[in-house]
Amino acid sequence: MEKSLDQALANFKDKIADCIKSKKSISVITHIDCDGITSGSIISKALIRAGANCTVTTAKELNKKVIEKLREDHRDFHVITDLGGGFGKALDENLADKWFVLDHHQIPQEEFDNERVINAWKYGIDGGTQISAGGMAYQAAKVLDDKNTELAWIAVVSALGDRQDQGEKKSFTGINLEIANAAKNSGQMEIDLDLLLVGRETRPLPDALAFTSQPFIEGLTWNRDACLSLLNSSGIKLKDGGRWRVPAELNEDEKRMVIESISKFTSGKNATEIMDELIGYTYTFPREDRGSFLRDGREFSTMLNSCGRIQKAGVGIAICMGDRTKMLKEGENILVEYRKMIRNYMNIIANERWRTSDTTNCVMVNAEGIVPETMTGTISSLIAGSPKNAGKIVILRTDGEEGTIKFSSRKSYSCKSGINLSNLMRTGAEKFEGVGGGHDAAAGARITKDKLDGFLDYLEQNVLNVQSAGNSQ
Repeated sequence: MEKSLDQALANFKDKIADCIKSKKSISVITHIDCDGITSGSIISKALIRAGANCTVTTAKELNKKVIEKLREDHRDFHVITDLGGGFGKALDENLADKWFVLDHHQIPQEEFDNERVINAWKYGIDGGTQISAGGMAYQAAKVLDDKNTELAWIAVVSALGDRQDQGEKKSFTGINLEIANAAKNSGQMEIDLDLLLVGRETRPLPDALAFTSQPFIEGLTWNRDACLSLLNSSGIKLKDGGRWRVPAELNEDEKRMVIESISKFTSGKNATEIMDELIGYTYTFPREDRGSFLRDGREFSTMLNSCGRIQKAGVGIAICMGDRTKMLKEGENILVEYRKMIRNYMNIIANERWRTSDTTNCVMVNAEGIVPETMTGTISSLIAGSPKNAGKIVILRTDGEEGTIKFSSRKSYSCKSGINLSNLMRTGAEKFEGVGGGHDAAAGARITKDKLDGFLDYLEQNVLNVQSAGNSQ
């Protein structure tokens, strides 16, 4: 096993240099979410700059069928990003030494000895909070050429997409902080303490406040009329001519007026906590146009997620690679469609109460027939973000392709459970001939429908019946 990440990346560089010198074709395969799209884009851009003959494709997950397709692929070498946890042996058997994985998901112990698996956890780096797959791809890109430090901003979007802004006031920690500082120091990104309202660059102020669900403000969240009334009473100017102003346009005095109005509205025992959550670090890309959803890092990440979730990941990759014409407009349309889909799914789940089973420490949601498998992570995250589910684990399931069931699990805000969801999903799926894995606080699994009852029993034994916060499966 490599003694350091630097050594592993040096091996990666040597292999890529050999491919380029011998004119071998390279395939990049990556996940469909924001982290996958950004990590695939970063390494693809670095490979192309280095002179490689390179193509990039996406996949919902890595499994035996996908690996078999890679074996049959005419390309000579494969770089896999944001995928691959637990498949080192299968990749070796099918691709010999013609592959590398750049990833940050938790992996089984046997993969620590595989030199082609370049995974954060092997080098003492917390892949759940300190670095994303985009960050790992960025480290590899820098090794290929120092000029690729200019790709740091894409890795920031990657980390935001995986909600790794878990430091104080939504800051970054670990290598993510180093990457964010690199993007800031190069002038690519601005970091400021600001109001953490959804849609800072694009949403009208009343909508931005209403759709901000973290923190959840009773009486304001999801209530646009109440937000409009509060903002009107604050004394700030809501329109510029006939155009609604957006949060990014507020000056410091206006921000103070908004904060004071919200503080008065929330005067109660949790007012201080709400105000603490409402102010945090924002990540702005000044080279993008004002009013563009690409200018704010969190909005950018949401757009990329939307591209992947509705099976148009190529649009997101094109935007990350620099397209600011046709693909930019397409990305905007996708984001609008994505938001409508989310509202529809959430409304159905809320109205059809039989779909949700709620216990002391877990919420089980049956989304079969409603939520497509590509959206399970998005919907489970939103359910986990609801105040009524605070402290609980959320597990959502839906129909998968080819007679399978797809599961997505999330730890909600303030969840203190000692259960590691990555281990839970991987171990459980393997018991029923499925696949699973992810992170401590967010993971997924896929099993065949005939194994559903057994898997649900497994979850009941290892989640529903675990009452102690310190227990694990």
